[in-house]
Amino acid sequence: MNYIIDGHNLIPHLPGLSLRMPDDEQALIEVLMRFSHTGRKTLEVFFDGAPVGQAGKRTFGQVKAHFVSCASSADQAIRTRLQRLRSESRNWVVVSSDRAVQAAAREAHAQVMRAEDFAELLQASLLLEQGREAQSPETPLSEEEVQAWLELFMRRGNGSKRD
Repeated sequence: MNYIIDGHNLIPHLPGLSLRMPDDEQALIEVLMRFSHTGRKTLEVFFDGAPVGQAGKRTFGQVKAHFVSCASSADQAIRTRLQRLRSESRNWVVVSSDRAVQAAAREAHAQVMRAEDFAELLQASLLLEQGREAQSPETPLSEEEVQAWLELFMRRGNGSKRD
């Protein structure tokens, strides 16, 4: 699945994240990176208000972050991205609760998902992944346990039986 995300619109809907945090954008990127590992996903996140000299695109694994200068807005950058995608925009989901961004997405024939709904999807997906990670494989045998099993098999192989 391909996602275009209005970053500052999504942040307030995620527990532990806030627009008041000095590193809110990086924190969201890290969450999106973990989400991208849960399946084949392409994520592009747009942030407006980039300081002078900080505007531009950066790639973090499967996440491409667009830092939009103060001269424009993330909303406009999302519209431009959708226009460049042309008919491919049908294969993308635009994540935003901003009505103007949603309207632009619909006009481009992209799918639309509200930020709060995507936040729930993110949380559920990450919880599921954490559950899988918690189910670690069996603890490997110690050297002593391996030796004990080898001795047992060797005795059984030589015809000696033990109760």
